[in-house]
Amino acid sequence: MEVPPQQHQTNRIVKALLILLNCSLMAIGQIGGPLLVRLYFLHGGKRKWLTAWLLTAAFPLLIFPIAISFTRTRTKAQSTRLFVTPRLLLSCAFIGFLLGFDSYLYTFGMSYLPLSVSSLLSTSQLAFTAFFAFIVVKHKFTHYSVNAVVLMTFGSVMLGLHMNGELPSGESDGKYSLGFFMTLAGAALHGFLMPAVEYTHLKAEVPVTFDLVMQLQFLISLFSTLFCTVGMIINKDFQAIPQEAAEFELGETKYYMILILAAVALQFSVIGSLGVIFCSTSLLGGIVSSLLVPVQQAVAVIVLPESFNAEKGMSLAMCLWGFASYLYGEYKVSRKKQTRKLQPVEEV
Repeated sequence: MEVPPQQHQTNRIVKALLILLNCSLMAIGQIGGPLLVRLYFLHGGKRKWLTAWLLTAAFPLLIFPIAISFTRTRTKAQSTRLFVTPRLLLSCAFIGFLLGFDSYLYTFGMSYLPLSVSSLLSTSQLAFTAFFAFIVVKHKFTHYSVNAVVLMTFGSVMLGLHMNGELPSGESDGKYSLGFFMTLAGAALHGFLMPAVEYTHLKAEVPVTFDLVMQLQFLISLFSTLFCTVGMIINKDFQAIPQEAAEFELGETKYYMILILAAVALQFSVIGSLGVIFCSTSLLGGIVSSLLVPVQQAVAVIVLPESFNAEKGMSLAMCLWGFASYLYGEYKVSRKKQTRKLQPVEEV
């Protein structure tokens, strides 16, 4: 049965709005979360497993939309899948544990590296995402998407290589190098995780609805939090939190405020990232993530003692141009598909 043109247009608008909403959540999380974590480290925070735990610790927030969705479907007498299949559960556990480890790698690097260098390495995830998207989910590239990857990757490289690379005060060359490679490994792992989530959707063997995606997000965040909780227990972070809060330079109240706000913001980033993959592709998620890094740098100028120089401006311009190239390429592909659907079939 063919979908009416008006219904098709409505579906496209709804999909575009969902992508916009998830990109907005990514922006809130990716800009606000790392800045709050950086504030934590700058003013006396030292617990790396704690900051890794913050990435998904606010996952109980997902209970509310899941409960509302379940209530709505039951009211309409619709069938709903409250629990995922065993295969999806195992996939969520695997991805969640990797996400927890990836978060630890990233926060470890952030604790030892200047913000410029950590931003450079984290945005290199776009190249890894493009590579794994081609390998894992067989994503087809156009010259527009390739142009976007190249421009945004080089823009990110320029952002880090032409900035002050001095060691943070009190850090040795060994810790700097270790933080550098740990962050690079985190970027590579994150580049794998996004296509892995998309692959999970493709091989779900059940209809992948928005309700099911919310449940998958909940489970992935749950397993990630459990992984980091084990690390916190081994490292005795829970016992150290009260003393660290009392010695925090900004005060005990602001210490807990920073942790809570960082947890909420970072959870928004996870929700937005997984939502973009559901509504579009893992490659778009990587491109949006890379686009937000120079924006994060601009915000850091206001919030943190950072300077905005010509290299940052050029990097921002290259990322915006690459993002525009990707959007234009997607528009061309969409128009071509729509034209083919509207062409009349010739009678033999």
